[in-house]
Amino acid sequence: MALLLLLLLTVMLPSSSYAQWPPSPGYWPSSRFRSMSFYQGYRNLWGYTHQRVDQNALTIWLDNTSGSGFKSVKPFRSGYFGASIKVQPGYTAGVITAFYLSNNEAHPGFHDEVDIEFLGTTFGKPYTLQTNVYIRGSGDGRIIGREMKFHLWFDPTQHFHHYAILWSPKEIIFLVDDVPIRRYPRKSAATFPLRPMWVYGSIWDASSWATEDGKYKADYRYQPFVASYTNFKAAGCSAYSPARCRPVSASPFRSGGLTRQQYRAMRWVQRHHMVYNYCMDPKRDHSLTPECWR
Repeated sequence: MALLLLLLLTVMLPSSSYAQWPPSPGYWPSSRFRSMSFYQGYRNLWGYTHQRVDQNALTIWLDNTSGSGFKSVKPFRSGYFGASIKVQPGYTAGVITAFYLSNNEAHPGFHDEVDIEFLGTTFGKPYTLQTNVYIRGSGDGRIIGREMKFHLWFDPTQHFHHYAILWSPKEIIFLVDDVPIRRYPRKSAATFPLRPMWVYGSIWDASSWATEDGKYKADYRYQPFVASYTNFKAAGCSAYSPARCRPVSASPFRSGGLTRQQYRAMRWVQRHHMVYNYCMDPKRDHSLTPECWR
């Protein structure tokens, strides 16, 4: 009898903290855009010796001599940008693995940026996926971040998962395996990035803030810190496209937005897996982030 009860408990209890998955979004925007090889859309930007391309998969790594980064060959004014990414298990505190949009090189000191960042972690703790938006210099000098952070419903070190940013003149939508996890609507020109941006990826040492506000630093006894990217997607209106180029959508609606089913999936993720929302942080000066209350 005791053995039977033990077997029943084994079946009924989740095997890990990643057992519960979000409801289906009912629509898969990544399927609408063709994958490309790394060199079809990107080039090395820095840390050339810490980057390797093998069978359409890019591997970049950080050690005590350098990290590495890459950049799209052209800028965009809107589009869908995605990559399947796998990050390193174990001790990765202080290490950032990123996939993001930016125009920092075109507008140094006054740039726009849209981030997906894996914040490294310590043994036994999950990665934090950080999404962030900077507008017209809010990431330069006095930092005004618009962070939302998540603990994912799966282990991102075990398999590749697809991470994407949908950026249009109306909204920014962050997606994980086609599940929308955050929608950042345009409420005013002052709180939304509108200038062309390039697509970037990188791995680098951010020990001063990345893991528990800098409590844990990168420990190079565990080097190299490795990240892999594949299944690159970058589609939309480049900065050189004609004015008639129509922004892409993350939903079946050509005008943008999300379906009711996509909203339900997003609300589930935010209810069960969001661990930080800048709009709900009482320590923040929300006069600097008016979009929280409009």
